[in-house]
Amino acid sequence: MANIALPAGVPGIRGPLTAYPETSAPLLALAQSVLRGNSPLSPAEREMLAVAVSVENGCLFCSRSHAAAARILFGPRAAWIDKILAGTTPEDVGEKLAALLSLARSVARSGHYANEPIVKARKAGASDREIHDTVLVAATFSLYNRYVDGLGAPEPENPKDYVAMGERLVSTGYV
Repeated sequence: MANIALPAGVPGIRGPLTAYPETSAPLLALAQSVLRGNSPLSPAEREMLAVAVSVENGCLFCSRSHAAAARILFGPRAAWIDKILAGTTPEDVGEKLAALLSLARSVARSGHYANEPIVKARKAGASDREIHDTVLVAATFSLYNRYVDGLGAPEPENPKDYVAMGERLVSTGYV
């Protein structure tokens, strides 16, 4: 049950965005920029980071909806997302992406935990821009996770609705 009045039948972040349209445009534009804007990290990698952060923060709606998008974007490597949802890192994800996942999870807990994972990410070959974008995804999704869960936004009644959400996120993005 939502902690405030939200539109019926509009699950997750869409509920508060619909109820408070004055904040929806900037929040959606931020998501579009962070997840689909120019970056050396692919949209699939950024969605994976968003899933890892959402799992770390315990946000079921965000972890499930972005997992659906990540699965589509990763195609044959979609099984990686099941590992991320379980709180682990796929063995074959590569040293750099594994280090960036560790960094994202650390930042989800607190930005104060970023130093050691950044050193490891650099040793694994991550550029300043990749580190920046990873921290930005982690910070942004910590905001969205707290927004969704703090307001008690409901999950969809049918778990299969996440597949349609993933398809929409991949095809139309966040704006």
